[in-house]
Amino acid sequence: MKQLLLGDEAIALGAIDAGLSGVYAYPGTPSTEITEFIQAHPLTKDRHIHCHWSCNEKTAMEAALGMSYSGKRALVCMKMVGMNVCADPFVNSAITGVNGGLVVLVADDPSMHSSSGTTGTPTVILHTRHDLDVWADLVARSLWMVGARPEDVFQNTSGYGMFTGGLGFQYGAERLGMLTVPAAAGNTKRQIKFMRDFGTTVVHIIPSYATRVREVMDQEGVDPRRDTRLRILAIGAEPHSNEQRMRIERMLGVKAYNSFGMSEMQGPGVGFECDACRQSEENGGVGGFHIWEDCYIVEIVDPVTLEPVPDGEMGELVMTSINREAMPLLRYRTRDLTRKIPGVCPCGRTHVRVDRLRGRSDDMIVLKGVNIFPIQVEKILMGFKELGSQYLINLNTEEDNDAMTVSVELAQDFTTDDYGLLQSLTKRIARALHDEILLTPHIRLVPFGSLPVTDGKAVRVIDNRDFLKEK
Repeated sequence: MKQLLLGDEAIALGAIDAGLSGVYAYPGTPSTEITEFIQAHPLTKDRHIHCHWSCNEKTAMEAALGMSYSGKRALVCMKMVGMNVCADPFVNSAITGVNGGLVVLVADDPSMHSSSGTTGTPTVILHTRHDLDVWADLVARSLWMVGARPEDVFQNTSGYGMFTGGLGFQYGAERLGMLTVPAAAGNTKRQIKFMRDFGTTVVHIIPSYATRVREVMDQEGVDPRRDTRLRILAIGAEPHSNEQRMRIERMLGVKAYNSFGMSEMQGPGVGFECDACRQSEENGGVGGFHIWEDCYIVEIVDPVTLEPVPDGEMGELVMTSINREAMPLLRYRTRDLTRKIPGVCPCGRTHVRVDRLRGRSDDMIVLKGVNIFPIQVEKILMGFKELGSQYLINLNTEEDNDAMTVSVELAQDFTTDDYGLLQSLTKRIARALHDEILLTPHIRLVPFGSLPVTDGKAVRVIDNRDFLKEK
């Protein structure tokens, strides 16, 4: 029977099939994956294969050499750095020789990054040096596509810890040859100072934080068009509508491009919006972004049946990585809802285009039997010039019924004490939301700056319904 195996599993099974008598390992990648596969395999018990975790790489090497001296076939596993620890017995084996067989299996220490943990525990992803090189190339390719050049100054407002958005864009900006300002997250006044002092022209930023930057600029008397050289924004990491993107462009006097990435595939640089897609969407046409098919296979499936859907039909994005050494994934369900856009992009690139993400199958709100995505609410709110960019959806139980309240800030330059005008605005918002989501939520207009803001991903939904408290 044919069986699909990961690389570590294939190595382990090959050792078993070759007549392995014992495996000695010090924990780490790839030794843990290989040794655990051998331990769990049915043939290990039948063939009395000895599996042993050693206290260090030196004792693992010595034990494996002992087995090989006796005429048995042995395998020793460790990380590359472990060869320093076991250097003495390894060098001596060249003199003493072996009577059975000895395989020494080591691998380069991979780099480690993770997701931001939006849906819970962050997903940790490992990268080999090859993976890091490919990652840098794809991010550099994406930035070049939207007009960034070596003479630009790039400022990264993402954190430089485990989150892929930090170092991922750093790698790509450096590969492109730009002067890079690793500003990291937060401290908005310092971000603005860096933009002015270093002449920043290209910025990576999450959409909600871009709005916050403009608010602080206003407080500091900074005009982004007059006092900075900003011209390109790469925005991503949280869902955003075309309306929000256009608002950011107007606020900062830039062109903002949708950056698509996910830690499971590598991080940022999986896909990117070209200028033709950006212009088309802003003019009411089809937008979307390209996914780099020299590194990924793209499928759209029905999220319930998991069957492929025709091009142009909405479904869940499923991706396979084809150019990764560490942690390659086959048919990974991203939970993102989108569709393939038929035809060739006006920009001339032939890499597949997918539409702007319409939400996630796992962030869908089910309210009174209606499926609602937060981005639908944002799309409507951003269409009102009287409103700001911050909003919050609260879900509660009122007299045993589910209820939705949308709190939204008024625009900074919109001030009025006219109760009738505010009531009229509230009704217009409620009608527009009903037309979009088929339900009429409560609308709560609040003063500018009254909703909580963070330097990280914005919290858009708080669900306090009774049935959740009972779980």
